[in-house]
Amino acid sequence: MTTGTTLRLEKITPANIEAALAVRVRPEQEFAVSPVVKSLAEAYVHHGVAWPRLIVDGDRPVGFLMAFFGIDWHGDGSVLRSGLWRLNVAAGEQRHGYGRFAVESVAAEVRRRGGKECYVTWHPGPDGPENFYLGLGFRPNGEKSEGETVGVLELD
Repeated sequence: MTTGTTLRLEKITPANIEAALAVRVRPEQEFAVSPVVKSLAEAYVHHGVAWPRLIVDGDRPVGFLMAFFGIDWHGDGSVLRSGLWRLNVAAGEQRHGYGRFAVESVAAEVRRRGGKECYVTWHPGPDGPENFYLGLGFRPNGEKSEGETVGVLELD
């Protein structure tokens, strides 16, 4: 487990975009999360809603996350949600606390922006991240989004 003293999130810039694009999950996890390049393309078209960040430990890129703030969940303006859109922890960097740091950072940003709930979706399956998210306190809310389980974390 990492100490967290050197962990930080960096905005994606020309200086670190190659490092972000190099983040790859383990091959058996690729079904469960889109590659960083797709996330950055989606961030481009969802400008102002998407929040892509490189996860860095010291001077080492260890992962990538993309949060969302105020997404029109049903497409009719009735429900706005915020949460974690993508989480890619590099294959060789998993099980060191980087995923927990990422989720806690997104939850803190949602809270800072006035949110009371943090959402995430995950693919079911033995190599999927369900147990990780459940262990952090997310609970399925009974919804599905594009075949994925929707989970919600109540924020204090």
